[in-house]
Formats: sequence, structure tokens, C-alpha cells
Amino acid sequence: MIFCLIKKFQAMIKSKKTSALVVLSAIVILLVLESKLSIGQTQDRIPTVYTNLHYDNDGKLYLFNEAKSEKYYLKQNKPAYTINMLQSSPIGTENGIIFDFKNESFEGLLNYGLIKFKDVDYQQPIFFSDNAKITGGKVEINLNKLRGKYDILNWEETGLIKLGYRITDLRGNILFDGKVNISGKGPFKTATSIIEGPFINIVTAENAVVSFKTNKEVIAYIEADGRSFNDDQATLHHEIKLDKLNPDTEYIYTISFDEITEAYNFRTAILPGSREAFTFAYASDCRSGFGGGERNLFGVNAYIMKKMAALSVYRNARFFQFTGDMINGYLPDRGETILQYTNWKRTIEPYAYKIPFIAGMGNHEALVHIFDNQSYYGISIDKFPFATESAEKTFADSFVNPLNGPESEDGSKYDPDPKNPDFPSYKENVFYYTFDNLAMVVLNSNYWYAPSSSWLKLMGGNLHGYIMDNQLEWFKGVLKKFENDKNIDHVFVTIHTPAFPNGGHARDDMWYYGNNQNRPYINGDSVINGIIERRDEFLDLMINYSTKVIALLTGDEHNYSRMKIGPDMPMYPDGWEGNKLMMKRSIWQITNGSAGAPYYGQETLPWSESVEIFSTEFALILFHINGEKVSIEVINADTFGNIENVELN
Repeated sequence: MIFCLIKKFQAMIKSKKTSALVVLSAIVILLVLESKLSIGQTQDRIPTVYTNLHYDNDGKLYLFNEAKSEKYYLKQNKPAYTINMLQSSPIGTENGIIFDFKNESFEGLLNYGLIKFKDVDYQQPIFFSDNAKITGGKVEINLNKLRGKYDILNWEETGLIKLGYRITDLRGNILFDGKVNISGKGPFKTATSIIEGPFINIVTAENAVVSFKTNKEVIAYIEADGRSFNDDQATLHHEIKLDKLNPDTEYIYTISFDEITEAYNFRTAILPGSREAFTFAYASDCRSGFGGGERNLFGVNAYIMKKMAALSVYRNARFFQFTGDMINGYLPDRGETILQYTNWKRTIEPYAYKIPFIAGMGNHEALVHIFDNQSYYGISIDKFPFATESAEKTFADSFVNPLNGPESEDGSKYDPDPKNPDFPSYKENVFYYTFDNLAMVVLNSNYWYAPSSSWLKLMGGNLHGYIMDNQLEWFKGVLKKFENDKNIDHVFVTIHTPAFPNGGHARDDMWYYGNNQNRPYINGDSVINGIIERRDEFLDLMINYSTKVIALLTGDEHNYSRMKIGPDMPMYPDGWEGNKLMMKRSIWQITNGSAGAPYYGQETLPWSESVEIFSTEFALILFHINGEKVSIEVINADTFGNIENVELN
């Protein structure tokens, strides 16, 4: 723009219509304006759903507290580790490979070993007795050490190595588990590799999606059912749909690209309405625990999660629903968040190519802007731009889930700017799926979540446990759909936060110690219904509007509990003057946040007498569906001890 104006002014000078001094002055002014404009262009648009957020003259974002005349600037946090740093592609040498983590201050250890990928059911690295020290952000591995009696892959003949590696810091904390293909017999080079996956996703009676990531852009091919499926174009992230399959059939699918070929297997879903017997698994909350080792694989309790995954496949579960808090999260950096998600996926990976592991969001999936008010945690809100940086977008980019959920909260009666998108997307974090005569509805009670709930009035955001309007309306429509579906007998609803907390979360979830004043703030205004009123609307849909919802599956509390929600159950604080929900029937609330996060003991609450069991063991729930009959088997995944066996209807 400035260049064009200069040319125009030059023409004016030549025509003697104005003086050179005037033109020069105009150009200087325009350059200043252009400079300010360019600064503005680097700033992310502040969504209108927030209040009191501003940029200063230097383009720095801050939260303004008018009551105290204080500015809380955005914290500038440099993450110690990100996925791009640790998922480094090594460089081949004469004797092995060199990893460069692009951080000269990084020191640690790298353990490594071969991964047998043929004639095995579950691919796991077998670590070699030696390790290599990371110094100055680099480490070299001598692959000649894996010759002879250590060559379980026959790579000395084939020239192909599948290498697994584990990165730890100098204190022994596990940071990342990776894998890479190496070609050659010396010298060596990095080959095209599946560095994440494969995972089997969105399995129906006729279709499935296979997803995985490669270290190089490539067109991948999958052979299954005597047919070939492939990417449309070369890519790093692959989602390949297998279609026109037969129901309840075991398939071998072979992934190939370049010189690499790897075979896996899965089973399609039962034909809807067949009412054949099947099992599915459920748990949540496997963020890191205490005790060292794999109990903290940089954000994930891989020790317990791996046992749960293995036990589920061993017991022939057809899918595993995992609803929230898979990572420590609460991070300001997208790359660090994705690193923790990758660690969770690597933990379940040997089992997730056989059965779907369907993930839902919890509060620890939060990706946040943090404003520095000199407190320990600062003030946090859902990070924006929502389309690229929010917790919801990062979750969607990390998992492959159905796309049948609502769009967002845009267009709701609280939307401050109907002409522009100002809320995060619900895509892949709110959805439903079916399996034979069962429907699972996955909701998000941490949508547009602002962890600093006491600051909502100042800045805006949603609180932990609150289901917002558009999501609730969509949920109502889905329940109606399944109410009229003759193939569906049982509807399960899963959401991270219990309607009735019992151990560890009486302060929030859908209770907040009985304080109904807790509610979202949008563009400076609070919504009409408080948390307890919204809880009752949610319960009303499941209990009175639907006849098929059998159980609400929740987490958040790091324990296992089962309680019956029904008529005459105490559920309001003392002195409650609002409307009271009249329930026509009973359903179960089954809370299982026992996948490895630090435990919580039981609390005394108005509905405690309705709790039929409470346990702090590492509980995996196996739901056995057999026509109209539903029962659960609850197993300690660490000891394989039985916790309980119960029929739910």
C-alpha cells in the first residue's frame, strides 16, 4: 500500500502539482501508520465473549482490573519440552544415528531397543542393556551393538530396523517414548516411519478409520478385505477410511509406504439391533500419579493406563471409553500439551490398533492464557484464537472422533456478536456413537473452561461442570433420536464431572457446596441459570425426557463409586428456595476416575446414603451388554482383584 502511494506522490512531484516537502511529510506519516497497523495485524483478535482484555501500545496482552486499577500481563512461559523437540527425527551415520533435540542445555539419557513388528500381537520395544547420554541436546546411538545375538529383527540381512527409544532427564523422570525406522546395514539412514499409531477409530458395522502419523510426508496405502485404500495426497497425518466392510468381522489391515509394510488387525462392530452379547470398558483420570517411574510419563500415569488397556483387550472389550483428565495439562503451550497427549496415546498404542479408545475432555485438558497477578497459579482462561490455539482445537487435532456434535455456543441467546464466531468449536469433543443396541453420548462439561473461576465476572468464561445452552439443546435432540430408534435399548451418557460428587470435588463439579450463584459469564454478563439449576435440567433430560438412559458415566473424582439417582434422594442445599426436580424413575451414576491420578477419599454429602459402593482402588469397569441385560464387572487393574459384580437392570 505504501509503495503505491509513494509512486503516486512521485508522479505528483514530476507534474509539479505539490512540493517535495509536503510529499515527504505525507510519506513519513503513512509509514508510521503502516507500522502501527502491522503491529495490530500480529495481535490475535480478542473474542467478544471476554471482557477487560486489552493490548497495550507494545502489543502486549493484559487483563485490566478496574477495581484495583491493575494490569495483569500475559505470562511468557517457555516450555521445558515440546513434541517438536522430543519427537526428533535422527540423522544416520556410519555406525548408527544421532538425535538432535535442538536445545543445547538439554541433558539426559536415552534408552533404546528393537521393536519386533512381525509375528507379534503387541508391538513393544525390548530395551537394550546399554543407554546413551544426551549432552548439549544431542546423543548418538551405535547400532552395531544390536548385531549378532541381539538382532531379533534379522536386520543384518534385511537392512531394516524398527527402533524404540525412551528419553529421561538426569533425575530419571521419563519424558517421552518414541519410535523410528532405520534403514541400512552401516552406514544407516532414517527411513519413513509411523511415529504415532496406528489407531483404529470410529468403528461401525461397515466402516472404520485408521489414523497414524509419519515422520515424512507420504501417501500411505492400506490393504484390507482384498481392497486398497489410501491418502488423497502426501501428508504427515493420515486418516484413511475403510468402507463397505462386513459386520462383526475380523480384518487384517496392512499399512505400506516406501519399503515399509506393517500388518495389524481389528474387528468391525455388531450390526445395529442384533442384540448380541458384547463388552466395553470405561475409566477416566490417568494423569500422572506418585511413586516414580511410569507412574509419571511426563503427564500420564502410564503404569496403570497400560494395564487397563491390556486388561480390556485381554477380556475382549470391543471399545474403551475414556472421559477426561488423561494428562496433567493446564498448560499455556500447545506443543507441550500435544507432547502429553502423545505420551497418553503411546501408552495405549499397542492395544489401540485393535479396539477403539474413545477420548472425551476433562478439566486437565485445559490449554490456557495465564495472566500474572503475582499469585501462584495466576489467572487462567481458555486460550485464543479459538480456531487454532484453544483447548478444544488442540484436543480435536490430537484425536479422531465422530463429527456429529454441535457447532459451538455461537448463535445462542448469550452470543454477543452473532455475525462473528466467538466461541470454541464442539467438533470432536461432543459427539455420539452406537454399537449394536447401545448408544454412547459424550458431553463436555469443561467447554470454554476458565480455570480461575473466582475471576469469571471480571474476564468471562465457563466454569468446571457447567453444560452450556447449545450443547444442552443438542443433547436433547440426540436423546429424542435414540428414543425413537428401535435398534437402541440402552443409552449411556458420559461426561467428566459427576452430577453428584462423592469424594474430592464437593467444591465444584455440579454442586459447588450448594452455591447456585456459580455460573458462566459472557461478555460481562452472567447467564440466567446457576450450576444447580443447570444440573437439574441435565438430569431432567436423562431421567424424565428419556426412558433409555441407564447410566451417567463420570470421572474427575479419583475413586470408584456407584450410586442410584432417583425420586426422594436428597439433592439440594439447606434453605433451597428454587424449583425442585421431580424424577419419574432412577438411573445410575457411575464415577470411575481411578486410572492412576492421585486418590481422593469419600466426603459426606446430602446424597451419601444413595452411594452403594466407594473404592480408591485402580478400577477398570467392564460393561457386559447382553440384549436387554446390563451388568458390570469392576476389576483392580493393578492386582486383577475383583471389586464388584452388579446387574444394573
